[in-house]
Amino acid sequence: MAEPAAPHRQPEENPRHGRLTARPAPPTTRAATGMVTLTDAEGGPLAMVYAPEPAADRPYRLVLLLHGAGGSARQGLDLLLPVADAHRLLLVAPQAASSSWDLIVEGFGVDVRRIDGLLATVFAGYPVGQVAFGGFSDGASYALSLGLTNGDLVDAVVAFSPGFAAPLMTHGRPRVYVSHGAADPVLPVDVCSRRLVPRLRSLGYDVTYDEFPGPHEVPADIRHRAADWLTVAE
Repeated sequence: MAEPAAPHRQPEENPRHGRLTARPAPPTTRAATGMVTLTDAEGGPLAMVYAPEPAADRPYRLVLLLHGAGGSARQGLDLLLPVADAHRLLLVAPQAASSSWDLIVEGFGVDVRRIDGLLATVFAGYPVGQVAFGGFSDGASYALSLGLTNGDLVDAVVAFSPGFAAPLMTHGRPRVYVSHGAADPVLPVDVCSRRLVPRLRSLGYDVTYDEFPGPHEVPADIRHRAADWLTVAE
C-alpha cells in the first residue's frame, strides 16, 4: 500500500529540523543604510535592520539578533546597536511569530521559515561576508540551537544569559561566546551556563565564557567584549 503522504524531506532541507537555506551572495539591489523596519505580507512586524554606512566594497558581518520571551525586534536590535558602527555590524533583528521562539513554544518551524526568508531578503540587499547569530535569554537559547544547527552558514554565536542549547542536528563548529550574571534570578547560572558551557566544550566547540556579578541583563562592558570577540579575527 502506498504511503498516504508525500515522502519525508531530508532533515538537512527541513525547517522542522531548524535548517536554513539562505546564503550570502552578491547583492541584486541596494538596500538602505541606517534603521529599517520590515513588515510581513499582512503588514505585521517582521524585523528591524540596522546597516552602518558602507565602506568601499568591504562586506558587512551580519548578526542576527533574537529577543527574549515577550520581547520585540527593537529589543533584539538594541543588544548590539551601540557598537554596530564601530565594528561594522549589519544587525538583523526578527520578531518572533509568537510570544517566544518556535523551538521553545512547539518545535522548529514557523520562525525558521520567517528567518530564512528574512535572511534571503537581507542577503539580496547588502554585501555580507560573515554571519553570526546572537540573542538574550530565550533568544540566546534559540541563537545557540539554530546556530549550531546551521554551522555551515554561521561562524559565531553570541549567547547573553542562555538557558539551554537544543539543536536536533549540528553542522560545522561555530565559535561561541556566552555571558551570564552570577545573580540571575530568571535563568540561574548554576543550572544554565555553568552546565551548558562545559557541555559545549566537551563536544569540541571553542567557547569563551564571561560570568559577571549581576542579574538577568547585558551590561555595557559585556556588550563591548562580545563585539570585540566577534570581530577580533577580521
